[in-house]
Amino acid sequence: MKFFSYNSYIVIREEKMKKIFEKSSERLWVVFRVLVGILFFTHGGQKLLGWFGSKGTVKLFSLMGLAGIIEICVGVLLILGLFARYTALFGTMDMIGAYFYVHIKSAAFPWQNGGELALLYLVAFLAIMAKGPGMLSLDRNK
Repeated sequence: MKFFSYNSYIVIREEKMKKIFEKSSERLWVVFRVLVGILFFTHGGQKLLGWFGSKGTVKLFSLMGLAGIIEICVGVLLILGLFARYTALFGTMDMIGAYFYVHIKSAAFPWQNGGELALLYLVAFLAIMAKGPGMLSLDRNK
């Protein structure tokens, strides 16, 4: 008589999950890229245009205005999947600048200076630079 084995149950579940995620990894990557693009677009829209519940805007011809322009452009290009690796590179540079220009002044660690979002975007852009746009992008053949 075979008894239920918790370890074998875990192994079977992991194998099923692995098959599911391997089958849908390209679709999940597109969802990731598009969501990063949408969120980065809204980040720039808040800053530059006062959209999405912003408390104010910045001057267009300032360093923060330039950051807002970059964030809106990077967001749109990521949503479309156009020049995704170069676009992610610009997003990465923008977030490095944001962290060292804005956040690091108040404290050294991200949990103290509010820089978690900048670092999270930075890591997302590094992943997009490494993997590329994925399917459903305008530069899919590149």
